[in-house]
Amino acid sequence: MNLNIVLFQPEIPQNTGNIGRTCVLTDSKLHLIKPLGFSLEEKETRRAGLDYWPYLQLEIHESYEALREKYKDSTFYFCSTKGDKYYHQVEFKDGDFLVFGRESSGLPEYIRNENFKNLIKVPMINTTSRSLNLSNTVAIIAYEALRQLEFPNMK
Repeated sequence: MNLNIVLFQPEIPQNTGNIGRTCVLTDSKLHLIKPLGFSLEEKETRRAGLDYWPYLQLEIHESYEALREKYKDSTFYFCSTKGDKYYHQVEFKDGDFLVFGRESSGLPEYIRNENFKNLIKVPMINTTSRSLNLSNTVAIIAYEALRQLEFPNMK
């Protein structure tokens, strides 16, 4: 496994399906923190993941605190439009956790405040829209981390 992709209370099944597909093709594990805004059995989730879904390394957590307790010795980066540091300015390591917030509201303030040193962002122009699509943001940051790791076990 290369990376751990964490979705905090995801709301849109198509995004989760697309991110699952990215995880399979990058040998990364997908972690979902409850509550989910959909059922993993929804056809939209399965359709977006296509035939990759059976190969997904998936772990579901009852809460953010449960995830952090289980992986307390791991390095976590928190992806938010409110970060001060760009995603390419950190040195990623094999097994790092990349945490992404809800599509509608991002990461809660308490998580951002507790982890401000590891808060990273993707640069965007100021517009009326909030941010990039979640699945696009995951792909951008995951591939930068994998580039730094020299694309392990990837062709």
